[in-house]
Amino acid sequence: MRKVQVGDVVSIHCVGRLGSGEVFEDTSQGDPFVFEVGSPEIIPGLSEAVLGMSEGEEREVVIPKEKAFGERDENLIRNIPREGLSLDVEPTPGLMLNLIVDTPQGEMTFPAMVIDVSPEEILLDLNPPLAGEDLYFHIKLVKILNESESNIIL
Repeated sequence: MRKVQVGDVVSIHCVGRLGSGEVFEDTSQGDPFVFEVGSPEIIPGLSEAVLGMSEGEEREVVIPKEKAFGERDENLIRNIPREGLSLDVEPTPGLMLNLIVDTPQGEMTFPAMVIDVSPEEILLDLNPPLAGEDLYFHIKLVKILNESESNIIL
């Protein structure tokens, strides 16, 4: 039976939890998650977790924060002038924003959480929401997709 290798496109069902037990991801009632193993767009620990799996196999894994979203970086907490952001809603603490930033590589989207709001500034946390967290996954490998299948799904 074929086993997952780097470069394969796979579909998985997974339930992801934090150390507290809080579920942050659950694909069991919807479409499976499809990704290329080893892609830089996927956290390294998830790619490593599926390596060597066969279709139908299930696995429990712990992905340490270093192989997930890394440590929290306090330098990524920033005050931004209110006039520097064009928002469709009134910012309130806890609101998640997707900031679109022009970079030399083109437009990129960054998640940001509003921490505090004053009349002049908005305090944002630009860390990924799961930064600083070890992630606990139950993974079921649904399928190793061939190229024609992966083009349809992706």
